[in-house]
Amino acid sequence: MIIVFPSIIARSFSALSIYPFIFLKEAGYKNDYVLINHEKIHLKQQVELLWIVFFIWYLTEYLIKLIYYKNTYLAYKNISFEREAYHFEDDLDYLQSRPLFGFIKYVF
Repeated sequence: MIIVFPSIIARSFSALSIYPFIFLKEAGYKNDYVLINHEKIHLKQQVELLWIVFFIWYLTEYLIKLIYYKNTYLAYKNISFEREAYHFEDDLDYLQSRPLFGFIKYVF
């Protein structure tokens, strides 16, 4: 389910996925199929890890990468969940063939 709710989205993000919702900063993003696909990949990741584990892992990995890179943007871009989602966001058929726990190969 896609919801336009700009007040919960940080200025630097266009969208946020919290299963089963995709929150968008602007209504026009509903037509951005690449962005929506990116967020759907995150929804699939969240289902695989039973939601709460996803967010604990995401935050933990972000903090580790932040210590390593000393840069918030680089830390974010190198989170395994983001690496998978960015790598396949243009492939609108990816979710049909995505392997279970597809993000794992992006951890290291």
